[in-house]
Amino acid sequence: MKLGIVIYSGDSETVWNAFRFGNFALQTDGTGGDGEGNEVKVFLLGRGVECESLDKGKFRVTEEMRKLVESGGEIFACGSCLKIRQSEGSELCPLSTMRDLYEIVADCEKVVTF
Repeated sequence: MKLGIVIYSGDSETVWNAFRFGNFALQTDGTGGDGEGNEVKVFLLGRGVECESLDKGKFRVTEEMRKLVESGGEIFACGSCLKIRQSEGSELCPLSTMRDLYEIVADCEKVVTF
């Protein structure tokens, strides 16, 4: 299955759980067991583009982000949202556009938001 995840929260626990969910989806075949997994794409929007600065206590957001990318998932960060925050994309969160978000929504079988 192709799964799209849109993150627009700036809350550490929420974003941590969103990436944990994405990592779980990459590792399961949908039957409750380990399998070939799913395709997962994450789009960061609004405050979601701040996720690399959200590590707090038990909520190691960047660790989950790295795990997602290393497992074959993709992360996209809204370029306009980054510019508003006077920030740029990073290797982990490349600068992306509304076209990328549109393609994720149009291409994925399921899209969830956090």
